[in-house]
Amino acid sequence: MTTPAGVPAPKKDPMKSFRGIMAGTLILEVIVVALALPVVAKLGGGIGTGTGYLVLGLIVALIGTCALLKRPWIVWVIALLHVVMIASWPLLTALGAIGVLFSLVWVYLLWLRRDVAKRMAAGRLPSQQQSA
Repeated sequence: MTTPAGVPAPKKDPMKSFRGIMAGTLILEVIVVALALPVVAKLGGGIGTGTGYLVLGLIVALIGTCALLKRPWIVWVIALLHVVMIASWPLLTALGAIGVLFSLVWVYLLWLRRDVAKRMAAGRLPSQQQSA
């Protein structure tokens, strides 16, 4: 992201650190979705069913998105994965609830990213302030 003329660029790129936050959130999400596997084993008919394959596929997809966080379109992929999780509510209520919970987390993170971008464009980040 570029800053307007007259506004000093931040010393550290805040969007680069935001990718770290996104990666951490994705890994936490992988852990929570993996914890749904015992639920599938007991209530969903077993890991070898369609529900089990859905959970395993979501785990692989969430891990795969960590490698692609530099891409500008990855937020849409993450949103699509959450739509799939929420749509799986009739198959496995726990997975749908995880999808709703983490969708709210991602909405908050994206709101924070937008706020940081606005502050950076206005030159109001602490790293953009001139020291006296």
